[in-house]
Amino acid sequence: MDRRLLQNIDYTLILSLLAILSMSAVVLYSASASVIPGDPTYYFRKHLMWIGVGFAALIAVLTINYSHLTRMGWHIYALNLLMLLAVLVLGDDAKGATRWLGYGPLKIQPSEFAKVFIIISFAQFLVKRQGKLDRLWDLIPCFAFFIPPMLLIMAQPDLGTSLVFVAILFGMLFIGGANPRLLTGIILFGLLACIGVLVGHFRFGLPVPLEGYQLMRLVVFLNPYNDGYGGRGAGYNIIQSQVAIGSGGLWGQGLTKGSQVQLNFLPEHHTDFIFSVVGEELGFIGAASLLILYFVLIYRCIRIAFEAKDLFGALLVTGVTSMIFFHIVENVGMTIGLMPITGLPLPLFSSGGSSMLANMLALGLVLNINLRRQKIVF
Repeated sequence: MDRRLLQNIDYTLILSLLAILSMSAVVLYSASASVIPGDPTYYFRKHLMWIGVGFAALIAVLTINYSHLTRMGWHIYALNLLMLLAVLVLGDDAKGATRWLGYGPLKIQPSEFAKVFIIISFAQFLVKRQGKLDRLWDLIPCFAFFIPPMLLIMAQPDLGTSLVFVAILFGMLFIGGANPRLLTGIILFGLLACIGVLVGHFRFGLPVPLEGYQLMRLVVFLNPYNDGYGGRGAGYNIIQSQVAIGSGGLWGQGLTKGSQVQLNFLPEHHTDFIFSVVGEELGFIGAASLLILYFVLIYRCIRIAFEAKDLFGALLVTGVTSMIFFHIVENVGMTIGLMPITGLPLPLFSSGGSSMLANMLALGLVLNINLRRQKIVF
């Protein structure tokens, strides 16, 4: 890589990334101390290891000119489908889902990398359709492009990641030149259709292609105490999360001192509900600080998208930004009872090697596009 490219590096994005990762390590150390009796630092050590692996991957991505990916779009798309098919055939089951490939402790979650792969392949797909996305008929091939990987992910089952794909699709279509009014109309129609299907199912028994627990997670946030189990069923996680965040007050109860976390009242507090740990142990100040860091990260990504030297680069950054933004909104929203429970991790924060590596690869792409936003003059 030409060293002159380094003068374009976005230090604000890197500093915000480092701050988020540092905060995640501190919070995860406290959150995971009670998960495995006898080994309180197990998840903390794994988290640090995956941060290191993620940085190595990020640096490796920076050395490759992103424009070379335009010739690999369909190859990456095919690899994505094969990887997701392999999960259904060879994957390991855990907690009622088949999402992991590997042996023993060396396992990966392909659906995390599928999000990055679909961003790259769809960016190439859209570049070839530039200026041809004005009508609904023009968007049908774009929707069809997303259907195969989404169906494979739904079969795992993984509803949360499927919703991330939808966010990526519409974010990239908007920057790709699709009619904004048409996109807005499709989104509103989709939301109304989903509400209608749910009402039809619960009131009239209309069949839906979702498991019972998935349906309950989609609606229980509206009233977590009215889940048929006196607050001990599907709404239990939301209730405990709200108690944890509410008990944190302004400054929090202190690291390793949160009762909901340390006494294991709050389920999955080192993964899905780690934001609740921030709220309980670091309080409003800690939670607000984390959200500000995420805001800076997202803002810099948006700036890089607008400054990209070509549409392909802008689409790549938009896809990554849409992915991370949706994860943040959904994860934080479900911990405070404003969004359905989908099991999406908080990006760059929750425990999980595949999620960390996939997000670092994605941010490596963003920084890569920022480095090469200008042509080098000899």
